[in-house]
Amino acid sequence: MSGISRSQVSRLCEEIDDRVKAFLDRPIEGDWPYLWIDATYLKVRQAGRIVSVAVIIAVGVNGDGRREVLGMAIGSSEAEVFWTAFLRSLARRGLRGVKLVVSDAHEGIKASVSKLFNATWQRCRVHFARNALAHAGKSGRRVVSAFIATAFAQETAEAASVQWRKVADQLRPTVPKLATFMDDTEQDVLAYMTFPPQHRAKLHSTNPIERLNGEIKRRTNVVGIFPNEDAITRLVGAILLEQNDEWAVQRARYMTLESVAPFSDNPLVSMPAVAA
Repeated sequence: MSGISRSQVSRLCEEIDDRVKAFLDRPIEGDWPYLWIDATYLKVRQAGRIVSVAVIIAVGVNGDGRREVLGMAIGSSEAEVFWTAFLRSLARRGLRGVKLVVSDAHEGIKASVSKLFNATWQRCRVHFARNALAHAGKSGRRVVSAFIATAFAQETAEAASVQWRKVADQLRPTVPKLATFMDDTEQDVLAYMTFPPQHRAKLHSTNPIERLNGEIKRRTNVVGIFPNEDAITRLVGAILLEQNDEWAVQRARYMTLESVAPFSDNPLVSMPAVAA
């Protein structure tokens, strides 16, 4: 860009950094029964090398049924210590009332969720399907996908569990590795079935923040390789702030107040309306 001095660019970056920092460090108030966490990978220069780092984003729905971006973090790995530090930072800022955390099967996250929030963990159903179909072979993927979908179509958690085991047993003679995989993942993939039916379409996967991740990828692809992690925080943080503002002005709640209120630990929110 012509006509802009280095000092002006530096001042603009400082203003953006201040706004992003205030946004990412803001207090988290109220109850947040649902939390989605997902990671996207970006390239950055570190000590003369180009490395990939994980950019973690957390989105939550509060007791009013409204959605917000709650935080982000950058890490070189997705080990339990990284997840624990990120979730602990959210807790220090006031995150509470978490009932369900939805994510991919990242290493260490399940243990961290149980340790810090005593919440249920939902393994993203979409990512599970990709892993499951890898065991089926090209010729059997369509049939296997249809079989597994019959469990997701059930109306209750009990019925879904029964159907899941039935499908696993049907597949065991021909695809034993897939059947064992289903045995090991049943509770985590079907965790969302114990929550209200009107919420399940948004709880079974990380899809609610996939659009946000897509926008981050679109904007960061222009940069390619970031000079440092501060530059990642500046750009991604600004995108998250922009998205959060957009959600804030939407008239419709992400989930209805009536359906979310029973999960709130706040008695003022959970109390039923008193008839006039």
